[in-house]
Amino acid sequence: MDPEPLIPKHGGYRKLKSFQIAQLCYDVTVRFCDRYISKRSRTHDQMVQAARSGVQNIAEGSKASGTSKKTELKLTHVARASLEELRLDYEDYLRQRGLGQWPEGDARRAELVARRCATADEVAAWVMELHGRNGQRGPNGPQTENLRSIPSIPSIPSIPSIPSIYPELAANAALVLIGVACALLDRQLEAQAAAFTAQGGFTERLYRVRSERRRS
Repeated sequence: MDPEPLIPKHGGYRKLKSFQIAQLCYDVTVRFCDRYISKRSRTHDQMVQAARSGVQNIAEGSKASGTSKKTELKLTHVARASLEELRLDYEDYLRQRGLGQWPEGDARRAELVARRCATADEVAAWVMELHGRNGQRGPNGPQTENLRSIPSIPSIPSIPSIPSIYPELAANAALVLIGVACALLDRQLEAQAAAFTAQGGFTERLYRVRSERRRS
């Protein structure tokens, strides 16, 4: 059996599903904020920064894991917390504008997850497709509402008036993706905590490696 390396393989964050979905959440959030929230609003910057923090901390934690499992665990938790903050911002956006939030059993949630979108363009295409369907306003069945009759949200300086259905669909789509990323990070945190408990951190590995080499 090969001896235990002092610094194990680390930094493969680009292959992590949690990183990929968090990055997608970031790209979607940048588009959403640029389209529906004034750039002069603090909310715009806060949402973008929360989404970015989710991505960056997953990557930084992965790179740090070679010499510090404790740091990896901490940064992964920061990423999870950042995405939770982002989730609350989207929920606030919907609530404050009187827009609907999809319930847990909404068929559209499962549909978006099953679509496995890899880019913000693919998410946007799905939202447009959803908008174009008859009856997409209902959670589980057709509705007869005419989309042209939906009132517009208040105009934002430099942003044209937008039918309320578009930001509602886009925000809910983002919430679905954030939920997926958070679930993946929860599992990642459990695995990291279990590994840290079982194997210890860099100090314990250093002791094992030195002891093994002395014996050999």
